[in-house]
Amino acid sequence: MTRDLDPPAVPGAGARNPARGTVRGVVVPDQETPLARTRRARRIHRALAARYPDAHCELDFTSPFELLVATVLSAQTTDVRVNQTTPELFGRFDDPASLAAADPEEVEQILRPLGFFRAKTRSVQGLSAVLVERFGGQVPGRLVDLVTLPGVGRKTANVVLGNAFGVPGITVDTHVQRLSDRLALTTSDDPVTIEHDLGGLIERSGWTMFSHRVIFHGRRTCFARRPACGACPISAMCPSYGAGETDPVKAVALLKG
Repeated sequence: MTRDLDPPAVPGAGARNPARGTVRGVVVPDQETPLARTRRARRIHRALAARYPDAHCELDFTSPFELLVATVLSAQTTDVRVNQTTPELFGRFDDPASLAAADPEEVEQILRPLGFFRAKTRSVQGLSAVLVERFGGQVPGRLVDLVTLPGVGRKTANVVLGNAFGVPGITVDTHVQRLSDRLALTTSDDPVTIEHDLGGLIERSGWTMFSHRVIFHGRRTCFARRPACGACPISAMCPSYGAGETDPVKAVALLKG
């Protein structure tokens, strides 16, 4: 996972009005009605579901606690690297009590490959201690409780709720933020506002899977620097078509996964 993007919830923070032209019938944001945007968002979701039928959380976990810790550790690094590190961590400390009581230097050595290992050690040991002290050693299943844990913001909380508890949530990581802008599904760069905007466009039951599919698309096709526009299943619905490679053959060569 990418870094947690969780500033204070300030409605309308970071609002902007992107100027885009009409591309192959896609209406520019300021001409699109709310109903039309909702319909387009749901068509996008269906197209992404067809493209990524196996989209899922790419962090390995066997319990809510493991997912919570892994998600916190995923800040500023990749899921692959986290998955290479957590087997040793959970092999030594498999519950909040043991991790909270661990020697910080031992935890730091395990987490060193992830970067920011001292801060991450403080976060995972701190949240483990709070889980023991306030929640009986169990990960709570409510967002309002999760965001009180050290190192846990709305993004991390929604990952845990959606994938460990089956509670729908929109995960606004760097991929979701970037694609929401390119697709003109929001006029904000504030993660909390983006979460609410997307939640108003997509059926609640689909929030978690929508997040997975957008993240998959961001990692495999709609890259930050050079999106593969010519191989994109939602290009006809994207006002930003042309930001990357439009030649189909060249675009296919850019795809990952």
